[in-house]
Amino acid sequence: MGLFSRQWADVIEWKEYRDDVLFWIWRNSEIKKGSRLVIKPGQDAVFLYNGRIEGVFKDEGSFEVASDIIPFLSSLKGFKFGFGSGLRAEVMFVNTKELTVKWGTKNAINIPAEGMPGGLPIRAFGTMVIKASDYIALIDKIAGMRQMFTVEDIRERVVSALDQLLMKWIPREGHDMFNLQQNAPQIAAGIREDLDMDMASIGLAVVDFTISSFTYPPEVQAMINKNAAYGMVGDVDRFRNVGMVDAASSGKGGAMADSMGAAMGMMAGMNMAKEMTEKPASGAKFCPNCGGKLTAGAKFCPECGQKLT
Repeated sequence: MGLFSRQWADVIEWKEYRDDVLFWIWRNSEIKKGSRLVIKPGQDAVFLYNGRIEGVFKDEGSFEVASDIIPFLSSLKGFKFGFGSGLRAEVMFVNTKELTVKWGTKNAINIPAEGMPGGLPIRAFGTMVIKASDYIALIDKIAGMRQMFTVEDIRERVVSALDQLLMKWIPREGHDMFNLQQNAPQIAAGIREDLDMDMASIGLAVVDFTISSFTYPPEVQAMINKNAAYGMVGDVDRFRNVGMVDAASSGKGGAMADSMGAAMGMMAGMNMAKEMTEKPASGAKFCPNCGGKLTAGAKFCPECGQKLT
């Protein structure tokens, strides 16, 4: 039974396809005449021999090596001379879809701030869209060292360059948090252009780049909130009381918070009692004997004649 009548022909395909993978290289076994190439939607199949591209197949479907692929790989000696023992070529399956990558600054970026010589630290977050653009560059820079390249790998490379790009573009478009949020599209456009040039060296194109938000690190945001609360209260004593109320009501602080809450409850009760005792003194007076209403400064009750003390 000849090679063309083999019942168990090898299948060359990306069996474990994932949306977050840019490319995957098939290098499991020899390619023989009875093999079939299967290309799924959103994939290109790139035949490699000794690290060189011999053919790129873009149409989806199932292709026979003998009738469909060999004519396109005529430069390969193994195919040209019958390759009776098989050929150890590689096939790189490339995800042709655009991949969305979420990013965030690795370190805080300092922006100019009044009264802060070192600047005010901020962080930035957003998304970017990347796609494969140059298969030769992908092979030269990445595919020769690994079998698979994922969105996470892309993110690591982007983040390593992103801090410097933000430091370049932020001073041009904004000097405080308000201006940064307002001018985020302009900052993103500048970063996308620079980042696209950098990614082109490894065969990737940056289709889109957006900045969704600028934020302060948690410790800086806590200080800003505290200063804002102080400004709203207006003086140190009342600010301290606000802190006591916040600690007691939040349930944090253990025994200290409990004692603060009890003390504040006692103070509230004393204030209420004081108000109740002071209200009658500031209003009308009545006779202790008959209950009649007394006039201001009266020494005797006009109703029953009771002497008033």
